[in-house]
Amino acid sequence: MQEVLIKLRRFAPLLFVPLSLILNHLSVVPPPWVFLCGLIAIGVLADWVRRGTEQVACHAGNTIGSLLNVSFGNAAELILALFVLSSAQTQVVQAQITGSIIGTTLLFLGIAALVGGLRHERQVFSQEHVGLLSTLLLLLAVAIVLPAVFHLTERQMSPGANISRLDESLSLSVSVVLLLLYGAHLVYVLVTHRSIFEGRREEEDGAPEWSLAVGLVVMVLGTVGIAFEAELVSARLAETASQIGLSPVFMGVVVLALIGTIADLFVAVSFARAGKMDVVLSLCLGSAIQIAMVVAPVLVIASLAIGHPMTLVFGSPLDLFAIVSAAFIVRFIVADGETTWYEGFMLIGVYVLFAMAFFFLGR
Repeated sequence: MQEVLIKLRRFAPLLFVPLSLILNHLSVVPPPWVFLCGLIAIGVLADWVRRGTEQVACHAGNTIGSLLNVSFGNAAELILALFVLSSAQTQVVQAQITGSIIGTTLLFLGIAALVGGLRHERQVFSQEHVGLLSTLLLLLAVAIVLPAVFHLTERQMSPGANISRLDESLSLSVSVVLLLLYGAHLVYVLVTHRSIFEGRREEEDGAPEWSLAVGLVVMVLGTVGIAFEAELVSARLAETASQIGLSPVFMGVVVLALIGTIADLFVAVSFARAGKMDVVLSLCLGSAIQIAMVVAPVLVIASLAIGHPMTLVFGSPLDLFAIVSAAFIVRFIVADGETTWYEGFMLIGVYVLFAMAFFFLGR
């Protein structure tokens, strides 16, 4: 009986998927309720895709597992952004990228450090891999700022000129370089310096609970479900923002970004409670790096294909300030090789400050 209850509790959240689709076809249901139900469904499906990816990785090995993490780790984030982008809401997509980066590095890492710190006085970690990730995140912040600096410089040198084409060309070039850099990062971690990270991975890996076929089916069906829900959410975004009095940019930074990556939070907190801060940092920083090096470049390339070009020239200096600040703060937090609950509390506080700034933006 207890096993049946556990299984029901595990599958019960999936009811939000059919519920959201039903509510979407009922005209009497206000858009915010449909939007909320769709967001919850995306979060639930993203968690199932993550589980399926982990199970397939256990069967396929580290190399294939890492490639799957790149492909499916941020599937919800990417698919949701693509549907928002198809509605020509490029500023919301840029806000979503910003929110995902600061959400995983400040909020998720902060909550995990706080929860883990309440159980463990000091949580230590190896600085070899974490140091690499924090440095890479800092370099990515520079790469994201570059197109905006170029835009301002070109506008000053050629006032009145139409530089949108140059922005698109530079953004496309930066995107290609970022994807190549991520490929090199995988080679570094999985091939040339594999021995450094081997022990950490063996500690993370466990025996698979599902068969390979079940893991693949869950991944595919979960991704298809996310696509349907993402279309629903993107269609209701503008109406919902208008009715509840929030700007679409704030919805992108806080709501869409957190839902797309929420599965990482539960995993990070679980590992933090177990005192495995290495895994927590690898998960949070790795997620932010995937967003900057994979999701954002793919969105830039895809935007050209769907006819709604999006550049890496962020429309608001607040976006750039938030991303750069998060990168520097994380770099300093991990410098001493340990975290405490108070450091986690400070990270959460910084995230709240940024959320407040985006909330009051344009009011």
